[in-house]
Amino acid sequence: VQLVESGGGSVQAGGSLRLSCAASGYTYSSICMGWFRQAPGHEREGVAVMYTSTETTSYADSVKGRFTLSRDVESWNTVFLQMSSLKPEDTAMYYCAATPDHCELFWVPGGPNHVTHWGQGTQVTVS
Repeated sequence: VQLVESGGGSVQAGGSLRLSCAASGYTYSSICMGWFRQAPGHEREGVAVMYTSTETTSYADSVKGRFTLSRDVESWNTVFLQMSSLKPEDTAMYYCAATPDHCELFWVPGGPNHVTHWGQGTQVTVS
């Protein structure tokens, strides 16, 4: 499975950015796909995840109401993370991630260690 990210960059507080992640090369009937982030000196934390077969989404409390995870209606294997009302504390490297079925890995301690597929990461800086 390959995950190719795009988007990210620098923005002022209150601004918006959109991240994209395109997946290829997998044959799972369903997959959990979403984003983690990691700031310097901090552990990698789950941001948002979608269970693709139902398009059920869940979010970290810190981003609820500000971030939206959606799926490209034309390209079923691409998800978008729309980030609005950005805050300096959202500054981090954002990683697209995918893993079959176990969406709880986005939220439980040590979960990232068991996530099966990762993108290369894209930097988001909010000043």
